Amino acid sequence: MATATRLRRLGAAAAIAAAASGAFLIQPSVTAADSSGANPVAEVRQRISDRNGSVPPRAAQESALIGAGAGNPLDILVIGGGATGAGVALDAATRGLKVGLVEREDFSSGTSSRSTKLLHGGVRYLEKAVFNLDYGQLKLVFHALEERKQVIDNAPHLCHALPCMTPCFGWFDVVYYWAGLKMYDLVAGFRLLHVSRYYSAQESVELFPTLLRNGKDKSLKGTVVYYDGQMNDSRLNVGLACTAAMAGAAVLNHAEVIGFLKDKKSNRTIGARIRDNLTGEEFETYAKVVVNAAGPFCDSVRKLTDKDVKPMICPSSGVHIILPDYYSPEGMGLIVPKTKDGRVVFMLPWLGRTVAGTTDSNTEITLLPEPHEDEIQFILDAISDYLNVKVRRTDVLSAWSGIRPLATDPSAKNTESISRDHVVCEDYPGLVTITGGKWTTYRGMAEDAVNAAIKSGKLTPQSGCVTSNLPIVGGDGWDPASFTVIAQQYTRMKRSHGKVVPGVMDTAAAKHLSHAYGTFAERVAAIAQNENLGKRLAHGYPYLEAEVAYCARNEYCESAIDFIARRSRLAFLDTDAAGRALPRVIEILATEHNWDNSRQKQELEAARKFLETFKSSKNARFHDGKHNE
Repeated sequence: MATATRLRRLGAAAAIAAAASGAFLIQPSVTAADSSGANPVAEVRQRISDRNGSVPPRAAQESALIGAGAGNPLDILVIGGGATGAGVALDAATRGLKVGLVEREDFSSGTSSRSTKLLHGGVRYLEKAVFNLDYGQLKLVFHALEERKQVIDNAPHLCHALPCMTPCFGWFDVVYYWAGLKMYDLVAGFRLLHVSRYYSAQESVELFPTLLRNGKDKSLKGTVVYYDGQMNDSRLNVGLACTAAMAGAAVLNHAEVIGFLKDKKSNRTIGARIRDNLTGEEFETYAKVVVNAAGPFCDSVRKLTDKDVKPMICPSSGVHIILPDYYSPEGMGLIVPKTKDGRVVFMLPWLGRTVAGTTDSNTEITLLPEPHEDEIQFILDAISDYLNVKVRRTDVLSAWSGIRPLATDPSAKNTESISRDHVVCEDYPGLVTITGGKWTTYRGMAEDAVNAAIKSGKLTPQSGCVTSNLPIVGGDGWDPASFTVIAQQYTRMKRSHGKVVPGVMDTAAAKHLSHAYGTFAERVAAIAQNENLGKRLAHGYPYLEAEVAYCARNEYCESAIDFIARRSRLAFLDTDAAGRALPRVIEILATEHNWDNSRQKQELEAARKFLETFKSSKNARFHDGKHNE
């Protein structure tokens, strides 16, 4: 009876989805270009696609913020350099507004670099929409699937479609997941990545050799494979910030808002007092509207204007671990929508390793959240139920925790409802807060925040939102085969025992550069060749010394942590390898930024403390002595 009811609801919801897909997906978006005949994005597109272009230097960005005085304010000052904040800066700048952005740490230093690495519409949300007959949830899935395709199209070098396998250990599961994922395809409409399909048990283990076929009280009946998107999250975030800079926004990392400027008569927020955390210098920046996009820390920002403010963030911890590549085949993920205790677990190939997760538990808000050992063990135990290999704690190369900023709307009557959707509010005049949501929908969130800021400040943009079809720096004109040019035309010149020797630009290095830097990859390869910086930073990984110099010059890489965690992903992929690479990374950054010996020592100490928060098997043994097997 219950089974029949569930299948009837699937059928009914499919009909609703088919009708709604027409309502939501066939209406073209309207921009200023459509109404006026002009193309407001053409100039910006030309700037970011110029392979010889570069971002303004950090000193020039800080000068622009200092120059925004009471008589010449910014239109919008953004607080927070995560995905949403960088998206807000890019959206506003491409509408012709005068924009600044400040970030206390580094772009993507918080939640935005600690994600699941998926761009997804939300299969679980679709299931809730079906069984709760919730049209609102269905609309959220529509929107996320639309944004998923746009993100992939705008940053093709950093994002791609990933097949995800859902194992079925009962024939009802086969029918249920096949029908549900076909509905997911239907809801995606013309933004579908690839069509889902069923594979037999034999076909499944051929595609995913480590998948358990026969276990205790269960045998594999087959799998359903569907497609979502995958990304290199922090590099996409840094790309957004750099694209915003090229579009005219004054973006500044390592700059902290320490107080707000208020109009004495109206008490409206009219700017902020900012401290450059690299130099300790403080300055004031005036703005017609301030957008608070500080993620989990948005309540801390709100407290700067009212210390008794009612919190709107309910923080949730998500832990992920990195395992060797043999746990999952290249190009195929494994997602279990419901484990024996009702949670979702996954294993996905990512940058040559396997990322597995995740947890969802209450947590406190801290700058450097750390995974607990029981959370790591939960993930290991959960995936071991579906694999035919021994899952070992000693295989964990890195483990990290990220804080999801689940939000409540302070203006809502029912404050008990915590949303996975985003919230935009202006509970204090001149201060617009945007929080909640997820990585996939950052662009739509940014659009909503800019619209709210325009309304609040009575701003006059030159155009409507144009970011839906705006490529991220490195993405315009990128081709998946472009790595061959790098492999054929460049040599890795490297220093060895006091001599400079040539090395082959092998396929792994060429592909890495192409995917990490897009159309700008040749500039990195040229540094490797012409400046003798072609040596690998860590054995077994494709990261080159040249990347450190390039990122310092072109991506606002101001510290060793900025590089090992956000410009490259070594800290996330292999904590021990990142530690071994640190001395050389610091040496190159010292040359680029003119650091003295004291600063180099500070960088080394800070980076080592940072890496201790990533619980690799070595760190686990070091801290608690329990994992020596």
